[in-house]
Amino acid sequence: MHGPRRTLLLLALAAVALLALIVTSVAVGEIPLGPVVALKGLLGLGERADVVVVQQFRAPRMAAAVVAGLGLAVAGALLQRLFRNPLASPDVMGVTGGASFGAVAMLAAGAPQALIPPAALGGGVLAAVLLGAFAWRSGAGVTRLVLVGLAVQAGLSAAVNFMVVRFPTELAGSALQWTTGSVYGRTWAEVGAAGGAVALALAVAFAQHRRLAVLDLGDDSAGALGLGTSAARLQILVTAIALASLAAALTGPVAFVALAVPHLVRFLAGPPTAATLALTGLAGAVLLLASDLVAQYLLPVSGLPVGVVTATLGAPWLLVLMIRQSSSVHRSAR
Repeated sequence: MHGPRRTLLLLALAAVALLALIVTSVAVGEIPLGPVVALKGLLGLGERADVVVVQQFRAPRMAAAVVAGLGLAVAGALLQRLFRNPLASPDVMGVTGGASFGAVAMLAAGAPQALIPPAALGGGVLAAVLLGAFAWRSGAGVTRLVLVGLAVQAGLSAAVNFMVVRFPTELAGSALQWTTGSVYGRTWAEVGAAGGAVALALAVAFAQHRRLAVLDLGDDSAGALGLGTSAARLQILVTAIALASLAAALTGPVAFVALAVPHLVRFLAGPPTAATLALTGLAGAVLLLASDLVAQYLLPVSGLPVGVVTATLGAPWLLVLMIRQSSSVHRSAR
């Protein structure tokens, strides 16, 4: 099957899979509901008790996983394509750690929930500034940039852990999601604030696809075609940081999604296009929502955050990528 037709088929399959997971996530639980009853409850129809269970408890958690999966996966695709490195992703480069730092700092200050997404965005920008400063001082190539990003991520995660430990008991539980990554307890107000911003950032990301395609030709060719390469790279980088930071405002530092999903889509669908970028977003939503269902219902330990599941998948994946990257560097040096 040719590339565009295969991508359309994969888009359809991803959409069907996401719809099935959405229905499952609002139907299963301590009070099981049939699929039809759950869908009616999601739309505000049917018995009052069913509507409350679905709309107030299950649907916000499901929507948070979908929004965060979309944002993280597309952010990872943008960064990997921008830096031309498979290790470039928000969680590896420190962006999600910075977003978590900003969100927890705002929570510690007693700010309202509406300010959490802007604070997370500010934290992600802070991480990017730290990454750029340390990488510039080190004369970093892309591989060193990733290593500096891991150091920034570790430092900011330590700061988040320190704040959580110092929190009063009543606030520690609310801040715990920013140490492991979780969609538990999300509200429609939080989903709406972050979701609207993610939708805007996604629209910007798709509008920048042509610039990315020109940058793929190389800086010399892109400049000859009239593209300001430095400005274009900065705009795409800011978009990726915004997507990852807003997603982290909902879930905390969820690993693996931004790193692995773009690889999987490239393997299945081929070279990057606007359609494969859309497929990447859908695949990220599918992976994060499926991981949350696994964490809730398929593991022997109840109450595990979704970040535990994705980190378990992501650790060996990152190790394999780093080994392959190191091998390719050694081969090119010979």
